[in-house]
Amino acid sequence: MFDYLTFDTAGKKIVSRMNGINSNMLMDITVYRMKKGDVLDILNKDKETAILLLEGKITYQWEAQTEAAERSDVFSEPPYCLHICKDTKSVVTALEDSEIIIQSTTNDNTFSSHFYKPTDCKIELMGETQWEGTAKREVLTIFDYKNAPFSNMVMGEVITKAGRWSSYIPHSHPQPEVYYYKFDKPQGFGGAFIGENVFKVTDGSAASIPGGLTHPQTAAPGYNMYYCWMIRHLDNNPWTTRDNDPVHVWLLEE
Repeated sequence: MFDYLTFDTAGKKIVSRMNGINSNMLMDITVYRMKKGDVLDILNKDKETAILLLEGKITYQWEAQTEAAERSDVFSEPPYCLHICKDTKSVVTALEDSEIIIQSTTNDNTFSSHFYKPTDCKIELMGETQWEGTAKREVLTIFDYKNAPFSNMVMGEVITKAGRWSSYIPHSHPQPEVYYYKFDKPQGFGGAFIGENVFKVTDGSAASIPGGLTHPQTAAPGYNMYYCWMIRHLDNNPWTTRDNDPVHVWLLEE
């Protein structure tokens, strides 16, 4: 349910596998730390794939197209993300030391590839006027059922402001979800409340959240907390909303 992961000698960190670790997430999720000059070939015969730049400078190549992307860090600049159909090859080349996260899952649909740029991604400031700002956070959705109904996945980002809460009020949904965390300082930390369990969140850790469990989060004072959130739609039951915990719904009425 919660993993404190490290990169292997090849710069790879496996978060989940459909046929392995955290298989109940129904997704393959991997983080790559690439050195300048590294080249990564990506081809999934039966899986759609999203490739998100976390930091660094890279080029994406796919279907005779090439796009450059640069991001200093996840806290100060919005994302670039390439979303491709099954059986579509892409090549990522690191122009500088970089970090990317790749999300994949099975999908029988065919669809046109989409390259999301910062101008395509709207940031919503949430919680600023509620509960004295104690749940102030920035929420960004890259793609979901609204703009990519052909996909079996959702990908977005949240920045939880230092000392605040996110994924609040506590809520759940039947679909599994993965959070991958980063902090603006390496010693940063926070807390993840998953169902009845509580975990210490650290830089580079990951939460695998089974469907049906509430999952509010909090960041320690002094440390801004980022997480990439990734959801797998269920067959005939895509993620389109959240089920608020009824005992906390009264908070929305204030």
